[in-house]
Amino acid sequence: MGSNIRRLVPGDAARFRALNAMFGAAFEEPETYAAKAPSKTYLEALLAKDHVIALVAMDGEAVIGGLVAYELDKFEQERREIYIYDLAVAETHRRRGVATALIAHLRAIAREQGAWVIYVQADYVDPPAIALYEKLGTREEVLHFDINVEE
Repeated sequence: MGSNIRRLVPGDAARFRALNAMFGAAFEEPETYAAKAPSKTYLEALLAKDHVIALVAMDGEAVIGGLVAYELDKFEQERREIYIYDLAVAETHRRRGVATALIAHLRAIAREQGAWVIYVQADYVDPPAIALYEKLGTREEVLHFDINVEE
């Protein structure tokens, strides 16, 4: 599976759109990922940013899995962390090592970029994700809060 994983770069806006469509289907939130789709210009600018990591797993020309992660520069020490924001695999390709291969590819990028850790959140109602992350890392019990920017 590892050879079919690639990092999206400028010029890959169409693949990024396919990744978003796959996320929408996998998370059962097609409106979130398609209703206000970003422009090609926006996607190309996003892919040009060094701190944005978008990986896709391909089966031929089809995007069957992917992740989007962000590299964060820390302030308390001269080091970086990688945050996996979204990770999904198309339902027809699950339980085949695709997510594990995506994370392995991200690990290599993290090492190259000098990151000290990769972290990810999982919902309590997503046992497959929890099982995957427990296999690969150390579980922490934390609370997550969304703070509305409007008063």
